[in-house]
Amino acid sequence: MSATNGHDRRKSEQLPLQFAHDAAKTRDDLLVSERLAAAVAIVDEWPVWPSPVVVLAGPVGSGKSHLAHIWKDKAGAADIHPVEGSDAAMVAAQVPVLFEDAERRGFDEAELFHVINSVRQHNQTLLITSRLWPMSWGVELPDLKSRLKAATVVEIGEPDEELLSQVIVKLFADRQLYIDDKLVAYIVNRMERSLGAAQTIVDRLDHLALARGTRITRPLVAEVLSGFGNAEAAD
Repeated sequence: MSATNGHDRRKSEQLPLQFAHDAAKTRDDLLVSERLAAAVAIVDEWPVWPSPVVVLAGPVGSGKSHLAHIWKDKAGAADIHPVEGSDAAMVAAQVPVLFEDAERRGFDEAELFHVINSVRQHNQTLLITSRLWPMSWGVELPDLKSRLKAATVVEIGEPDEELLSQVIVKLFADRQLYIDDKLVAYIVNRMERSLGAAQTIVDRLDHLALARGTRITRPLVAEVLSGFGNAEAAD
């Protein structure tokens, strides 16, 4: 292959990447498995919550963000980031509030304490998402520790193979693409156990197949998986 032809092929493969597929984020798009049941129930039961503050804790790609956005739409909630100088506590007095990725984004302990107090005093609700349980956040303020201990914590585990298979089939169906069950199993057995990885893999396969004008085949899947550092992809 000439250098020019190689350049043309790379250029043609890159063009479809401009048109990203919008991930479905509605309640109807959610595939409910046993590992998600408690978290889905807490979202569905709002505003009748066991406590005004709920924490969804789970690993990357476990579905926390999807659930948080479903709840945000349902509750008419506002996004907040409790840092010094923010209006988070004031907002929390007026509407339900959502604070995502608490331990990763960080927060001001006094401000989060004020937010929780505001929520409690004004009969509002606060949903927090995190990779870790609140007791692992390294909080030092005693009053905030006490407030977090009173929160309802719902843990979400890593997705199992059955759920990942269902998610991958659905992601392809959303794009009006249908692939063989054996190819789905091939992907699931070699991918990272996360919903985020499933989304990324399907996106890349869709874009690459479109760019090359080809079907989604096992060699194409192996090529995409190899980009994730999956040594087993070429087996």
